[in-house]
Amino acid sequence: MKSLCADLVLQRMSGTTDTTLNRKVYESLRAAILDGSLQPLSLLPASRDLARELGMSRNTVVNAYDQLQAEGYVHARVGSGTFVANITPESFLATGRNAIGMDDESASVRFSRRAQSLLANASAAPVQWGAFMPGVPDVTLFPRRQFSRILARLWRSPRPELLTYSHGGGHPALRSAIAEHLRVARSVRCDPDQILVTEGVHQAIDLSMRMLVDPRDTVWVEEPGYWGFHKVLQMGSAVIRPMHVEGDDTGWPHRSKPPRLIFVTPSHQYPLGSVMSLARRRELLDFARSAGSWIVEDDYDSEFRFSGRPIPAMQGLEPNAPVIYIGTFSKTLFPSLRVGYMVLPRALAGSFRTAHADLYREGHAFTHLALAELIEQGHYAAHIRRMRVVYARRRALLVSLILRHLGPEYLDPQASNAGLHLVLRLPDGTDDVAISRAAEVRGVLTRPLSRYYVRTGGTRRGLLLGYACVSDERIEPAFLALKMCLTTPSPISG
Repeated sequence: MKSLCADLVLQRMSGTTDTTLNRKVYESLRAAILDGSLQPLSLLPASRDLARELGMSRNTVVNAYDQLQAEGYVHARVGSGTFVANITPESFLATGRNAIGMDDESASVRFSRRAQSLLANASAAPVQWGAFMPGVPDVTLFPRRQFSRILARLWRSPRPELLTYSHGGGHPALRSAIAEHLRVARSVRCDPDQILVTEGVHQAIDLSMRMLVDPRDTVWVEEPGYWGFHKVLQMGSAVIRPMHVEGDDTGWPHRSKPPRLIFVTPSHQYPLGSVMSLARRRELLDFARSAGSWIVEDDYDSEFRFSGRPIPAMQGLEPNAPVIYIGTFSKTLFPSLRVGYMVLPRALAGSFRTAHADLYREGHAFTHLALAELIEQGHYAAHIRRMRVVYARRRALLVSLILRHLGPEYLDPQASNAGLHLVLRLPDGTDDVAISRAAEVRGVLTRPLSRYYVRTGGTRRGLLLGYACVSDERIEPAFLALKMCLTTPSPISG
């Protein structure tokens, strides 16, 4: 059986010009080292083994290795073998991104206008853990022992259907568990046939767009609202109309044709944290019915309410509501689980399941079944109860620090006592983007509120502070480091 290195050399040799065999081997290996196919410090096959696999004499390979070593591309250790050098000779001839003589190829690539807009305003943060990253739960408290026991038992005798492609919108056991949980916890009207399991909320949004929205159709989004909505909608060529959720301007968008989709977070508005009133919910439902629109209700962290009565989902307010209800286990368990779900109106469920299977090639049946058992055995509900206590305590700690060091004007009185983050309000004219960057230099992660607006003019300034993934003892030091960045707010530059 040939090694991967032998396969690589044989492929490279097929395109070389007429020359000696040892020169061909040398040039093939040198090119592979320079382009990264052979990584620094990786071990090359023994010369005897590589010669046998290439079908040539050992001296041919030895001569190639000797030449590479003489030029500094590899080095040999007695008794250990021949290794690719950590630094190639070309590294000393250039610096920066062109260290091996390569130009910045991305400059010559022509991306679509949608892609250019996406890349110019990318919002996904490279670091997703630490004070005060919003929207991230404390993954260290996940019930891993219970989950690992379930997985270990399932893996002892895996059924073939759990290891191949899936079809049907998620494992039936998980769809049943989700339906039962939502009926009890969120007053959602559904049965398992209406549940479609997705790889998170973004896939649910993307599928809704592909199924219900044509290019140049209108969609409404909250202003400010979740950046993930905006990104997916932009890539779908939809016409985005902001729907204001603060101040006096809380009406529907004017002078626009009826929307195909209306994206809302009624139980805990993202990012401001307010709650949509019952009267406004009913008004929106009536409008959607009359306009032939679909409401997409994102109930992303409704499990974490720390005071007051639980707020039922909009989907359950009336039978056959024109609502696509979406949720996720990313906030209650851990984000890399990548399991979300949609509760679809009966008129959409079958078609969405078919399209989902064709577009995304379902899988993760093992994870689905294990998660279903975690829910059915009561571990999921118990974990949520524990985390409510933890997150309520951390939120109270952060609020007390804001009140003590900054004052009540830095908190929004309309925000509900819920969720995984709060908004630190900043004075008008403050550059919240610059403050967020300055905080990151001090090791504190935040998100500027102004980045959550579709329209940039007249936006409120602030910082989203996530308290869920910060240990109790780390909250005060992190806040004091952030406070150092607020002492001299920098005005917005023109």
